Amino acid sequence: MANIREIQTRINSVKDTMKITNAMYLISSTKMRQARKKLADAEPYFYKLQAEIARILRHMPEVSNQYFDSREEIPKEERKIGSVVITGDKGLAGAYNHNVEKAEEEIMKMPGHHKLFVVGELGRHYFVSQGHEIEQNFQYTVQKPNLSRARIISETLMEQFNNGELDEVYVVYTRMENSMVSEVETVKLLPLERSAFGEDSIPANLRREAIQLYPSVESVMDNIVPNYVTGMIYGCLVEAYASEHNARMTAMKSATDSAETIIKDLSIAYNRARQAAITQEITEVCAGAKAQKRKRK
Repeated sequence: MANIREIQTRINSVKDTMKITNAMYLISSTKMRQARKKLADAEPYFYKLQAEIARILRHMPEVSNQYFDSREEIPKEERKIGSVVITGDKGLAGAYNHNVEKAEEEIMKMPGHHKLFVVGELGRHYFVSQGHEIEQNFQYTVQKPNLSRARIISETLMEQFNNGELDEVYVVYTRMENSMVSEVETVKLLPLERSAFGEDSIPANLRREAIQLYPSVESVMDNIVPNYVTGMIYGCLVEAYASEHNARMTAMKSATDSAETIIKDLSIAYNRARQAAITQEITEVCAGAKAQKRKRK
């Protein structure tokens, strides 16, 4: 059994660790609430954009746009597939990063030529260690998701899509269902699918009001669609940010609970060791007193 000093040192060490994990839990809790608020503030605008695209497609189903071009003439083996993988810059978040990386590896099993666009340092380290080439790494984005950084990513992807360097674009991120459950999702970003805008669900007898688009339908779509794609990426970034901190909260809460259990067990061991030491001291005093008594006789 360890002596009293060793047990006391371990208790103090675990208490110091518990202070750190508890502080990290509180910090992640605050950041998660801020992220959810940012997403809630931005959602109405991008939902409105989605509704306007659906409205244009409903009134003018013959309209064509390069972002809706599925390029079906290209065989699966020759298609160029891009993936935006959103991981974290830091660990201590349970299986958060691992789940995203495994979801991307499933995409990379698809036939075609794959390009990786990584957001997050841990994702970059992982794919480099696995021997995968990274097309572009977007730094300083995970810990501060905003529209400016989302626009940089969307412009890069849309430029390569329009130039024929990419035929499909996916986003792999983590979406927080609730405070207890987070799920990794794979969203097809480009090309856009008409069915995603509810075109097929419009009743045949729905009254279609007259609309006029200036200067042309193509110009309006060319302005709306990039903003919509930017909003999609922004939403994924903020959702991933909130999910990461939710995962870290769960991990730190578990670590804090484990530390409390360890302290409880160590306290019991400390009390037993202390009682044993006191008993030993009493036994030695009694033995010494008896020895002195025998000498006097």
